[in-house]
Amino acid sequence: MKTKLPHPLIAPSLLSANFLELGKAVDMINESEADFIHCDVMDGMFVPNISFGLPVIEAISRVAEKPLDVHLMIEKPERYLEAFQKAGAQMLSVHYEASTHLHRTLDQIRKLGMQSGVVLNPHSPIELLTDIIGFCDFVLLMSVNPGFGGQTFIQSSIEKVKRLRNLIDERGLNVLIEVDGGVDRNTAPLLVQAGADILVAGNAIFKASSPKEEIKVLKNCVHGN
Repeated sequence: MKTKLPHPLIAPSLLSANFLELGKAVDMINESEADFIHCDVMDGMFVPNISFGLPVIEAISRVAEKPLDVHLMIEKPERYLEAFQKAGAQMLSVHYEASTHLHRTLDQIRKLGMQSGVVLNPHSPIELLTDIIGFCDFVLLMSVNPGFGGQTFIQSSIEKVKRLRNLIDERGLNVLIEVDGGVDRNTAPLLVQAGADILVAGNAIFKASSPKEEIKVLKNCVHGN
């Protein structure tokens, strides 16, 4: 069984940053207590939005001092695994709903030297992971419907984290739980108590008067505070 982390790992989401000043956003994260830089890649097909792609990831990687956590919200993600590895991704997650041959995709991600992740949409049950959980390094649970930042947190996500935590612990696996969507000072402690390891936060950080201070608050969140 995995030892519980003393603090959650924090991954600020660049989707909520000012795209005209991405370099400054990365510099801020570099100087903060954040653990990763979360990059959402959208193709306008799997989700109804288009964000940034390979050239932007590559540019970010040149100045990033924290590992790039790249979340592919795209159809047929297996087409681009090597390209994102070359662009600088160190963690790469693909949607269960978008991957026809998920085991093969996860295996290829690992062979490319990256941490492999599976993403579940809010409507997808934890039970879908029963036969694949041992082949990934982390599971990303969407606590909003993917495609846009700033959405309202889906409260049932807390119970979903608990069920995933139980599945991982019952198997004795060292798989991290990541949560993305509506993470802020109110929801973060509840998610950590439920068993989350990595918190992705966008608006809560980039709309704060002091983003670095907000990262510190999330990093040290304790249930009841």
